Amino acid sequence: MKKAFMVEFDLPENLTEEFLALIPKQRYVINTMLVEGSIKSYSLSIDRSKLWAVMLAESEFDVMENIAQMPLSNHMTPHISELMFHNAADSVMQFSLN
Repeated sequence: MKKAFMVEFDLPENLTEEFLALIPKQRYVINTMLVEGSIKSYSLSIDRSKLWAVMLAESEFDVMENIAQMPLSNHMTPHISELMFHNAADSVMQFSLN
């Protein structure tokens, strides 16, 4: 059974050209993970110092394997916390009036 994990990434203070060049690849991988459902949400702080992702996985090890697929993984420090639950507006049952 998959569990929810909050991953907080610390980003480097100085964004190098190498880092910036990897952003399009990072976005592609993140978008793919969002479509597949392994990532439920992905957010960047306004000062670009932190990223947050809610990920679904069997274990913390699986979360680390998913993080390793991210092109920016060598430039970010992840902090992983298992969540008791994760609620989001899009996961609440929607009713149709039709």
